[in-house]
Amino acid sequence: MRIALGVVAGENPVRIVLTGPAVHLLDEDTDDLVDGDDIAKFRAALKKLGIPFHVEAASLPSQPGWNADGHPIVPVSVDELAALVPQARRFMIF
Repeated sequence: MRIALGVVAGENPVRIVLTGPAVHLLDEDTDDLVDGDDIAKFRAALKKLGIPFHVEAASLPSQPGWNADGHPIVPVSVDELAALVPQARRFMIF
């Protein structure tokens, strides 16, 4: 997220896609994750810039505390994710 925020600051279009366990980056409590204490700060900055998170629909959690801050999300299917690939000029995958 930190890298995406830096790329956006350079006025480049960015799509952040969360699949599988990555959807937990939007959990209310991320302190147990690597750099978890900074994740909320990066999410808040991305939200302020209006950058939505494209989230794999099949991985959307239903537990309380997920996306508690109300970040904009765009649920996408696997087919929709595949359709994003030819539209991109660059990828950063973690």
